Amino acid sequence: MTTVISIQNLNHYFGHGTLRKQVLFNINLEINAGEIIILTGPSGSGKTTLLTLVGGLRSAQFGSLQVLERELSGASAEQLVQVRRCNGYIFQAHNLHGSLTALQNVKMGLELHQHIGQQQMQTRSVQMLEQVGLGNHFHYYPAQLSGGQKQRVTIARALVSHPQIVLADEPTASLDSQSGRDVVNLMQKLAKEQGCTILMVTHDHRILDIADRIVHMQDGRLVQEGTIIQNYLI
Repeated sequence: MTTVISIQNLNHYFGHGTLRKQVLFNINLEINAGEIIILTGPSGSGKTTLLTLVGGLRSAQFGSLQVLERELSGASAEQLVQVRRCNGYIFQAHNLHGSLTALQNVKMGLELHQHIGQQQMQTRSVQMLEQVGLGNHFHYYPAQLSGGQKQRVTIARALVSHPQIVLADEPTASLDSQSGRDVVNLMQKLAKEQGCTILMVTHDHRILDIADRIVHMQDGRLVQEGTIIQNYLI
């Protein structure tokens, strides 16, 4: 299988001087194309920090972090932008622009891709909203949508560019049980159809069964890995 994320001896620090604090310790992890990996662990364990490093949202400091065969440790700002163009992001707080419609929010997921024309952006955004069940909500603003519908728009925005990697940070945290299940089922279905890899941070034990592997973090360290077989963690 093709390795899309390769992490070796990754360490990370916040702050400087006497305030410098290590937050990730000797992380080693490989993720293959098409896998759904869930990161679990208590708040403050380093899950979101690791996710943002993989996504090129901050620079890796020590060790090796390769994403799609690009080394991110010591990468320039332009190199990080190139990596971000290959990713789709799903955030806990939706991060939708309140002044834009659902359709306009989804189109934003294509604006970094200069080779895609305006008409193709429109067509792909419409199709993606239809795929997530919002074909009748193109012109709704976020304030007019439920929590589950907002998260569906977020998923559509993340997947409209057909990214190779989807990074999700607590995508079900603000949703009720049924809406959360619907959202992750949708992510799983669309990601498998597009052949992309999902790395998801969650505290939601109701959705662990969608994972190919579960990686647990504690105090900035990976402490165990598991594989889901018939809904049991081994």
